[in-house]
Order: sequence, then C-alpha cells, then structure tokens
Amino acid sequence: MIGAVIGLDTSNYRTSVAVVSLDGRILMNRRELLPVARGNTGLRQSDAVYAHLKQVKPMMDELRSVCGHFQVKAVCASTTPRDRQDSYMPVFEVGDTMGRGIAAAMGVPFFQTDHQHGHIRSAQYGTELEGMREFLAFHLSGGTTDLLHVQGERIMELGTSLDLHAGQMMDRVGVSLGCDFPSGPEMERMAAHGQAAGLLGCAMAEGDLSCHLSGAETQAQRWIREKKLTAEDLAREVFDLLARTVSRMLAAGSRKTGIRDALVCGGIASSGLFREMLAERIHRNGSKLRIVFGSSELSGDNAVGAALIGADRIRETFSDPGPRE
Repeated sequence: MIGAVIGLDTSNYRTSVAVVSLDGRILMNRRELLPVARGNTGLRQSDAVYAHLKQVKPMMDELRSVCGHFQVKAVCASTTPRDRQDSYMPVFEVGDTMGRGIAAAMGVPFFQTDHQHGHIRSAQYGTELEGMREFLAFHLSGGTTDLLHVQGERIMELGTSLDLHAGQMMDRVGVSLGCDFPSGPEMERMAAHGQAAGLLGCAMAEGDLSCHLSGAETQAQRWIREKKLTAEDLAREVFDLLARTVSRMLAAGSRKTGIRDALVCGGIASSGLFREMLAERIHRNGSKLRIVFGSSELSGDNAVGAALIGADRIRETFSDPGPRE
C-alpha cells in the first residue's frame, strides 16, 4: 500500500485539509473559507476558532475515505504563522490539536511546521524551484508582505511592510467598494476593466527592502469618499501599486543576496492579473530576476504545503543511514 501524509492548516481565513502520497501526488486538497459577514474585514480569533471547528468536521469524513486507500505515515500541521518564537495565533491551535489527535490514534509521527513554510512549499510544487535549496521568496497575504531569503528549511526575513500588509490593503479598499471579504477576486475582476496611471506612490524604506502601505490605503479611501475614480480604475491602481512595490523589494533583495531566483506566493500571488503586472514590471526595469509562481490553486492558504513538508521529513528519515560504527 502506498504511503501518504496528512496535512492540516487552520489559518485566519481558511480551513484546509490535504493528503499527499510519498511519491508526490496530491490525493486530497479541501479548502473552505471562514464565513465573514458582508461589510466586515475580518473575524475575531475566537469566532475564527469556532468556525474552524465547525468546518473541519465534514472534511474528516472525506479524509477517512481517502486514507482508506493509502497507508498514513505521518501527520503534519502548521502550528504558528511564522517560524519565530513570538509568532502565535489561536486559530492554529485547531490544526495543531486535531493533527496530534489523528497522529496518536493512527500511531504515526506528528510534525509541526508554520504557515509561511507551508505557503512556500506548496508554491514550489511542480515548479523549477522544487528541490532548490536557496532562493528568494515573497509571501503576499492578509498578514504578510514579506521578502524572504530561503536556505533549505531556514527562512530569513530581508524586508516587510512596516505598517499595513498587502492583503489588508486589498481587503479594506475592496470592502469599501462593496466587495465581499476577502476582496481579491472581485477587485481583480474590476481591475481588469480599469486603467492605472501610477497615482498611488510607492513608499519604500530600508533601501527598498521594506515598504509602507498605510498611506496609500488612506489615499484610496479618500478617493472613494470623493468619488474621484471609478471603482475599476481604483482597483487597477491598487494592483499597480503592489506590483511596483513588490518589484522594487525583490530587486533590492537580489542586490543584497546576489540571488536571481524568486518564488512569489500567498493569496495575492494567486491573481493572474497581479502575476502579469509584476512580471511586466520586472521586465520593464531590466532586472535579471527569474520570477516563479506556483499554481493559483496552491498559492492561497492550503494544507498541501504542510503535507508535503511532512512527506519530505518522512523521506529524509528513511534515507538517513544513521550513525556508523
């Protein structure tokens, strides 16, 4: 019977359960957004924890059915947002607790990872960067605008947003324009019919390694109140600002490290429009960076990354010859 690993990720806005085989096939990838009332831009952690507990129950039936055809070798869950001692969010306790329980019941190892490592690993899947040990990564989501230097399992932060994160800006502007939360998909549909003139200026810091986005969000909200721009043009301006900002941060990271391979992941990186605009901006600037995107399905929050990390660790365990006499 083929071996498999279960992955769990209970992030701030999505419940995810996945199963991957040890030979790298994705056998299950269930993802469900947490319910957010229209007009709101998020959930309290206590409400998010309760929503995860409700949503994960029906996923367990599918998990049992899938795993009946494979031999589960391990369970891996994201237990923190990032690989740092000060990184903690209560929502990840749901995946952590369930993962430990499943592993104990099955008599298999339980592995911990973090949400950011999971994003990077899932985005690598099936790309030319899978298996590469060193590269730049950019993690763009509601809680991250992080420029990262990846060296194997070690991730070093080179830069970030010093106030508002990219996904937060997208959601706040989108909700003000009448979009549901999260607003990325609706904002992308509007932006596809808009024009951008670079009206939102990049606010860079630390030699372009970091940025500020709160000022641009304030300006966008002012334009909404004043009805200065159409919704389509304003949405396009937001995408244009993020593409310009990320391209400058990536170029700065490449100059600092000498690395030319960059993986862009996170919810915003699932947008086809953002990918086009970022690639165009990189090309226009004459940069020699090679930008790699994961599949759109694996760019947003998912548990596939956690499952792949667990599978990697199982393979490393079996391939380790151990101490010699």
